[in-house]
Amino acid sequence: MRQSLRLLGIGGIGIIRMSGENCFDVLEKIFVPKKKQPIEEIKGYTMKYGHIADSTGSVVDEVLVSYFKAPKSYTTENMCEINSHGGNVVVKKILELCLSNGADLAEPGEFTKRAFLNGRIDLLQAESVIDVINAKSEKEAKTGIKQLEGFLSEKIAEIKKEIMDVMVNIDVSIDYPEYDVDEVTSKQITDMLDSVGKKLTKLEKSFDNGKIIKEGIKTAIIGRPNAGKSSLLNAILKENRAIVTEYEGTTRDTIEEFVTVNGIPLKLIDTAGIRKANDEVEKIGIEKSKEIANEADLIIAIFDASKELTQEDLEILNLAKNKKTIIILNKMDLESKIDENDERLKAVSNSILKISALKKQGIEELYDEISNLFELNEINLDQDIVITNVRHKNLIEKALESVKKAKETMENKMPLDIIAIFIKDILEDLANITGEIVTDDIIDEIFSKFCLGK
Repeated sequence: MRQSLRLLGIGGIGIIRMSGENCFDVLEKIFVPKKKQPIEEIKGYTMKYGHIADSTGSVVDEVLVSYFKAPKSYTTENMCEINSHGGNVVVKKILELCLSNGADLAEPGEFTKRAFLNGRIDLLQAESVIDVINAKSEKEAKTGIKQLEGFLSEKIAEIKKEIMDVMVNIDVSIDYPEYDVDEVTSKQITDMLDSVGKKLTKLEKSFDNGKIIKEGIKTAIIGRPNAGKSSLLNAILKENRAIVTEYEGTTRDTIEEFVTVNGIPLKLIDTAGIRKANDEVEKIGIEKSKEIANEADLIIAIFDASKELTQEDLEILNLAKNKKTIIILNKMDLESKIDENDERLKAVSNSILKISALKKQGIEELYDEISNLFELNEINLDQDIVITNVRHKNLIEKALESVKKAKETMENKMPLDIIAIFIKDILEDLANITGEIVTDDIIDEIFSKFCLGK
């Protein structure tokens, strides 16, 4: 029997959750309901009002207790939740009473882990719980919820069934060679491998979008000092996050913030102005800016359009070469000295926008350009299944490698028992995704990322 608690701060309500065969026994020792009833008469999915009291009968708090009876609970075990006032002193005292009366403190992810081990959800669904909790955008949350509801699990099960339908004939051919089914089995295997390969490839390719949904687009804002980098960051965030002055070199370190564009998190990084500097601290900041630009998914290269392009500007353009880049000609409210049709700009990117970061003009056009560049509007979560988990992607890649090897053995006219080895490898990789065959080490690693109480 377990219970869990997060003591992260004061709130209106605090919840202590217990799960396990004897959780109602522990509850009965500390809970004094307004209306006493035997536990057998209390229905699941109901709440009772009363007080938590210590061994002397002294009242600790006024509470509501929720009852969930096995197997109709999150863990499929008997469960209860004590809803108390959210002060740390009160919640901690109730927790101590639970522990002193026979409960054990839960580990991270204990309740979801029990739900998995007890067969209520598979491992893929369990992992989606943490994705929903940690979601930084609406699309990431929606993806997590779809996986929690079992859409990806159903797709994996569908692929496995397609393989198993053929494996039946393979096993018959191997175990009963006197039956002449080789010719039929050979065609079935070829058709199945082609079909499974296409479905797995589609899932694997969805990870490109899934990575964007989960991790966001790492975006480096680069430019010379006073080009308007910090003003652009402030305009996007709609707050004065970065210091803006007329003095060059104000930003010497990176500033990182998240903003959502069309449901996708954008990790904005305002970098130090790139120029030749004598100050040692500024030099370090400039080198860091170049490193971030090299690692970014998107570069926003911003230039002061009221001044001619300089050699330093050309070096910045060179940094943005061969990367997804949006060129910003800032200070459109002033007389422009840079032509947007300049071949030096077009050689780097066709995405060239005129804006005024200070006056917040052209920001919506920037959002539209980012959406077009990453095809954000093409990500249809209502119809498509998207892989967001690296573990799942790696296992799908392994399964695809086994599909390839199985095809090669077919082409080389190898015996069926050899072909069967690679087909079973496909099934094993898919079973590892859903947790049907998975090691304790993997399970422990996954649930160690959960918070207490979930």
